[in-house]
Amino acid sequence: MRERLPAWLVEWLGVIVPVAQVALVLLVAWLLQRLVHRVVLRINARYDLPPQLVVGTRRVFGFVIYAAATMLILERLGVSGTVLWTAFTGFAAVAAVAFFAAWSVLSNIFCTILIFTTRPFRLFDHVELLENGEKPGLRGRVVDINLVYTTLQETGAEGAGTILLVPNNLFFQRTVRRWHGTPPALPRSPGVRAQAADTRLAPARGGALELDD
Repeated sequence: MRERLPAWLVEWLGVIVPVAQVALVLLVAWLLQRLVHRVVLRINARYDLPPQLVVGTRRVFGFVIYAAATMLILERLGVSGTVLWTAFTGFAAVAAVAFFAAWSVLSNIFCTILIFTTRPFRLFDHVELLENGEKPGLRGRVVDINLVYTTLQETGAEGAGTILLVPNNLFFQRTVRRWHGTPPALPRSPGVRAQAADTRLAPARGGALELDD
């Protein structure tokens, strides 16, 4: 094959072939990234995922694709595969230790994916996390869901306007009560009732004292 090529082209084969291989690897990586982008957009259109999850998924897949492309390019340029594998396994070990240290964050991220796929509740639903059976717990209107927390806005008279940041994995450790509309009002605690009764009786007591004077 080389004998049929011009002499000047044979001299450049050592440069042309690696460059062509690198260009081919980059082209395949770009096509894979575009494919992942389209798949993520279709999943987003079906399940209405939050923007943070969509962007994060695209970045993770993009990093994996281009990391693999970089390793292939280095191998095509003559870097030893053993060296590349050693570097990759070392990086993977460090990443595994870091992920294990942040297991709670990963648990919340995984539970976020489950929330958007299984749909135990949606945005603007009213939910309540029951502690044990029917014991009241955290309660509010879902106003935001991100990768770590679900934001609940309390609507009761005692906590109106209060914002609760609930870890997403907590929804899979408690019984969740859900309302599509406005939930029933919470019963007042005995302390609140006694305080309200004292407030109503205060003017009457004051009036009685004035009559005695």
